[in-house]
Amino acid sequence: MVAPMSHARCRLVVLIVALIILQPGCNSAERADRPNVIYILADDLGYGELGSYGQTKIRTPNLDRLAREGMRFTQHYSGSPVCAPSRATLLTGLHTGRTLVRDNYELGGFLDEEERGQLPLKPGTVTVGTLLQDHGYATAIIGKWGLGGPESTGIPTEQGFDFFYGYLDQKQAHNYYPTHLWRNTEWDTLRNEYFHPHQRIDDEPEEIAAYDRFKGTDYAPDLMTSEALGFINDHRDDPFFLYLAYPIPHVALQVPDESLDGYDFEETAYLGQRGYLPHPRPRAAYAAMVSRMDAYVGQVLELLRELDLERKTLVIFSSDNGPTFNGGTDSGFFRSAGPLRGLKTEVYEGGIRVPMIARWPGHIAGGSTTDLVSAFWDVLPTIAEATGFKPPEGLDGISFLPTLLGQAASQQNHNHLYWEYHGRWDGAQAVRMGRWKGIRLGGHSDPRALVELYNLEVDVGEQANVAHDHPEVVKQIREIMSSRAPSEIEEWNFAEDP
Repeated sequence: MVAPMSHARCRLVVLIVALIILQPGCNSAERADRPNVIYILADDLGYGELGSYGQTKIRTPNLDRLAREGMRFTQHYSGSPVCAPSRATLLTGLHTGRTLVRDNYELGGFLDEEERGQLPLKPGTVTVGTLLQDHGYATAIIGKWGLGGPESTGIPTEQGFDFFYGYLDQKQAHNYYPTHLWRNTEWDTLRNEYFHPHQRIDDEPEEIAAYDRFKGTDYAPDLMTSEALGFINDHRDDPFFLYLAYPIPHVALQVPDESLDGYDFEETAYLGQRGYLPHPRPRAAYAAMVSRMDAYVGQVLELLRELDLERKTLVIFSSDNGPTFNGGTDSGFFRSAGPLRGLKTEVYEGGIRVPMIARWPGHIAGGSTTDLVSAFWDVLPTIAEATGFKPPEGLDGISFLPTLLGQAASQQNHNHLYWEYHGRWDGAQAVRMGRWKGIRLGGHSDPRALVELYNLEVDVGEQANVAHDHPEVVKQIREIMSSRAPSEIEEWNFAEDP
């Protein structure tokens, strides 16, 4: 027989239950008031590749609608000119002078049995996922990860995400018809046979069917979209955070044939001479990939409408860096970087300035535009403030929620933004400070490497180096560049580092 509970113990239990119920995140009314957040990230989409940013050859009706119904940022920056470090800054709120991941750091190879991913995030890393997960949000990352391979400490389910579906390894994402994707920590076998994602054809085939060997049955972004719609459906009654990281339009040029309809450019077949996979109609394929991603975004927006979640959901769209230069792409033809200089892997504006659109009906004024200077490391504090939680201290980011809400007078501004990149130019650094943009190339081996200086107010294309005319500005920028934290990866340090 169980002994009856004493009055004192009974009161204690009631008190404990009451405290649990009243905790932030446990009150059903509070939970119902919290906004959902969907952050959609394109891969290698240039500043000028959406209609709302001036594109005329690629159709993006759904993203253009997002801009009409939300706010378009004209001076938003990615975290890096390449994939993994850019995503690290997005998730951690730290720029590349302080993050663990400061460049693509490849492990393993391209074969399935060689899949090891990239440099993994460490245990205990504070990410936007851990922040929202700790406050009762359902969290998911669907798409391309790139911050830790199989069985590493960096896998999404160890970094604040309840659910993951997609590519763990960036190298696997070079093929849109892979043999598998990952569902959390499990290998999800697809109906595709393995083929290497980098091949060449020596002579142009007479028959277009010769390119069929670079196709499969299951197109990975289609599956990702299905999973994303399922996650939204499953959590329609709970606050959720969905990080939807599409691999599009990163090469290889691969897209289901039906998406090519309506694109009829003057073409020269791409045979694989600049890496990745051949395609008979490279310009049409690239445009079709962007348009197909736009259609996926349209499906997400339509589901939010059907579920009556539009006014409860902050949707943000951006790209991880500027447009690419290889794999059969033609950034000049599409004017992919708009008026900006440079492409992916460069710290000039074209490599790091990216489109960003935010929509939140009832909160963000439709058809609005802002020239606020902001960057990926601002996303974590912004989402934290929008969802009612305090971000951790010591971040490099500043919330741009006041700007989203039309409260520009209360918006805090950056004194400067900082980038570093280690995969090109013998080390590259960049600083945005007001109207000034400073760039230093070659700092790995030469501590005296010159700083280029551009006045972006009058020279957004970075054509006139005015460093000689403004030595005091150059000095300030050098001091900012020197204030970076040395990396534990020796090859990511500069000549003057201690």
